Amino acid sequence: MPPSTDMRNTRRFSLKLPLTVKFSNGEGETAAQTKDVSARGVFFYLDSKVAEGSPIEFTLTLPPEITLTESIRVKCTGKVVRVQNDPNAQVGIAAAIDQYDFVSE
Repeated sequence: MPPSTDMRNTRRFSLKLPLTVKFSNGEGETAAQTKDVSARGVFFYLDSKVAEGSPIEFTLTLPPEITLTESIRVKCTGKVVRVQNDPNAQVGIAAAIDQYDFVSE
């Protein structure tokens, strides 16, 4: 069997969480939803392409089912590590998380 080229080495959780992506080029924000989440990154779909390697900022909302209290927003900064074209005209974005902060309401 050939060696795996999968660079992911942390456990991923298939979670559909609301996500707001803020573009570094100043083009505003867009809503999305995660497909899966790990301690080091997220995968989600967008309607527009983002360049691999570009910086990215996004805010996740963790629901009460996960936090066991109220919803918690987490602001993350990182970079796009993989861009995947999807047959349904959306673009899959894998983003590594470099830093995160909990956002108070």
